[in-house]
Amino acid sequence: MTEPSRLLTGENEPMSEVPTLMAVHAHPDDESSSTGGILARYADEGVRTVVVTCTNGEYGDAPGGIKPGAKGHDPEVVARIRRGELERACALLGVYRVELLDYHDSGMADWEYRTSTDAFCNVPIGEAASRLVRLFEKYRSDVVVTYADDAGYDHPDHVHTTRVTMAAIERSEIPKKAYWSVIRASSFARFRELLVERGVEIDFPQPNPEIVRRMRELEERITTTIDVSRFVERKRAALQLHASQIEESFFAKLPADAFRTIFADEDYIRVHDTTGAVVPESDLFDGMR
Repeated sequence: MTEPSRLLTGENEPMSEVPTLMAVHAHPDDESSSTGGILARYADEGVRTVVVTCTNGEYGDAPGGIKPGAKGHDPEVVARIRRGELERACALLGVYRVELLDYHDSGMADWEYRTSTDAFCNVPIGEAASRLVRLFEKYRSDVVVTYADDAGYDHPDHVHTTRVTMAAIERSEIPKKAYWSVIRASSFARFRELLVERGVEIDFPQPNPEIVRRMRELEERITTTIDVSRFVERKRAALQLHASQIEESFFAKLPADAFRTIFADEDYIRVHDTTGAVVPESDLFDGMR
């Protein structure tokens, strides 16, 4: 593995009074797909942006779409590739620092890898939350963003990331606000419609009624919508840097103008607040500046 750059797992250094946004994610590439817009926007506004990645992503695809367990899939090689992609994507998004918790990917909910004792989903919540609290202290994280707890995407690492992040917030007085990222059910449906309209040949999943129901319920709870239209191209470019995971996906097949249509805004549910800022919001830092 190559030596970490300044971007990755930074050395201890005194923190100035610059506001800090911390995005806590499960795997390399999640930071670009769900929060790439806010990371780029707030970095440009002078906010210190920090990405925490809980797992190494060993059970993502190997180049060429090779799945875990198949010939040609080496988990250590995949983790190394994904770490490099993460660093390049975060550099493009203007991220100040990436912190790697270095836990082992759990794989999907129906894969046997998730039963391993070293899988992230089996790490005690308190243990991982304590590490995250130390990062809150290191960076003086004002705003923390992670996933919705019932977004329909039941990946064990995503579920555990949310639980760990919320446990850390309960233990710390540092974060002033916390948010869950949300994809609107209406945006999901429009995404599929655009692919069909453009004649994109891709196996885009049919909507699962239960997932759609859960997404609609979350959509009704949205408190905060951030305009990231000026940063959509950077978000798309950052996502494309995760080529090992998305080059065969519908993300890669969606034309640029259609991508802009879907991702001009990013939506969030505020789940923790000490500022008293009123909702709805158009700025994660409402009440702080």
